[in-house]
Amino acid sequence: MSSPFHIEEIFPDDAGHTVRLPRRQTGNAPQGLVVTLLADYTVRTGAWLPSAALVALLAEAGVSAAGARTAISRLVRRGVLDGSRQGRHSFYRLSRPAAVNLSVGGRWIVTATDPTTAWDGQWTLVAFSLPQDHGTQRRNLRHQLRWLGYAPLYDGLWISPHEVTPPVRAHLAQLTLGAVTVFRGRQAELDTLAGRDPLDAWDVAAIARHYESFLRRWRPLLPRVTSGQVGGAEAVQARTEVMDTFRRFPVLDPQLPTEILPPGWLREPARQVFAAVYDGLAHPAERHVRAVVARFADQEQPGIRAHTTADLLAGLGPGEAPACGDGTIPDAAGSGRVPS
Repeated sequence: MSSPFHIEEIFPDDAGHTVRLPRRQTGNAPQGLVVTLLADYTVRTGAWLPSAALVALLAEAGVSAAGARTAISRLVRRGVLDGSRQGRHSFYRLSRPAAVNLSVGGRWIVTATDPTTAWDGQWTLVAFSLPQDHGTQRRNLRHQLRWLGYAPLYDGLWISPHEVTPPVRAHLAQLTLGAVTVFRGRQAELDTLAGRDPLDAWDVAAIARHYESFLRRWRPLLPRVTSGQVGGAEAVQARTEVMDTFRRFPVLDPQLPTEILPPGWLREPARQVFAAVYDGLAHPAERHVRAVVARFADQEQPGIRAHTTADLLAGLGPGEAPACGDGTIPDAAGSGRVPS
């Protein structure tokens, strides 16, 4: 089972702002790497980073200087980054909409993989019908339902083991065309082979293989993490990669009830390994990012801090969204100011 999900679904736009985060790509995805780096070290503080430092950090991940600069320029045009100049140097940071958007997504990654409570045995069903000439709206609804933990049991019938949440209600309320019906109940067993198990809406075997692959990749690194043998560029790259991989699990496995999953389900072991790597490498990765930034800045750039899973869970606190010194929010065209 491939992972066709775009970063827009992994980090959904729940902030009510228009911000076009980059799509998921195969191989090195420079725009995605820029977003992940800034999210991992500046999303709560709104710190500005020199463009040369971003280029250097991306070079450590195998991205060419030209590719890095192109990625940064495109992210500014998308409204993901704010840009400004200080003397001969260019600086960038996450725009306010992107920071809020990524904060929502980071919290979702942590909470969606927490141990689940006992399941009441009921399913929520969302049936919808949209006119054939409204394909974009249909695709957007499907993407949002997928992110919200639903999967298609049949065409136009999506299910989830969870109660209808306020975000689900809000998204369904936006449908002004066609029709939608939501109900919740237990499956009625049929004495026929024609009946389909609701769990079949998810490819459980493929999800299990994703967990197994994740654990094979990251468990062997844990002894080196705990003994402090991973540092510098390796620590930054490991944190970026483990986040890039793990953040897809809440979409693949939206807290499916363990009561109906195969014994030994690996959601919790994967969550523990992710936290051990991501949190365990926070300090050495932060030191490296600070050192790289210091090579290209005339003065210390405050606010560079490696975020942990606890920070992801906390999200953006009051006043933590990016803002200029006078409290104004810079626009994506670069009208903001670099702290002096």
